[in-house]
Amino acid sequence: MSFMRGYIAVIDRMNRWIGRIVMYGIFVMMGILLWSSISKTFFLPSLWTLEVAQFAMVAYYILGGPYSIQMGSNVRMDLLYSEWSHRRRAWTDAFTVLFLIFYLGVMIYGGFDSLSYSLQYGERSPTAWRPYLWPIKVIMVVGLILMLLQAISELFKDILRLKGDDIPREVI
Repeated sequence: MSFMRGYIAVIDRMNRWIGRIVMYGIFVMMGILLWSSISKTFFLPSLWTLEVAQFAMVAYYILGGPYSIQMGSNVRMDLLYSEWSHRRRAWTDAFTVLFLIFYLGVMIYGGFDSLSYSLQYGERSPTAWRPYLWPIKVIMVVGLILMLLQAISELFKDILRLKGDDIPREVI
């Protein structure tokens, strides 16, 4: 029990901190796209702007995923769920998060494979700018690992709820 509580506290704090920083990435994307528009209108168009904006969007999305899971901001089919008791919700969440953990495990496996290929062969984007792809692949793998850690945290929270243990608000 104390291991679960400690794990929840550390992972939730880390993902909340990362999520709060990454949420400002929208302004980075806006700046890049604004520069793209200005440079196309008044100067020579920049080759790098749209691709960097895509990379920024990937980082924003993938690193914000664990925070979204933690806050319960993910999409749920709420036909029956809202009418269920807290115990039944915890059982359902504990069962379904196992599918998420499996899915993230497969994604991490594929991400490591893709990252090692990119590092081994110096993979580059097939555009005119031709940036290396390994930096964004590192971000993707890190984001998937953070999502996996957060999914395990959510499983531990459900297990504690099923045992009747009250999870303090600062941990959640």
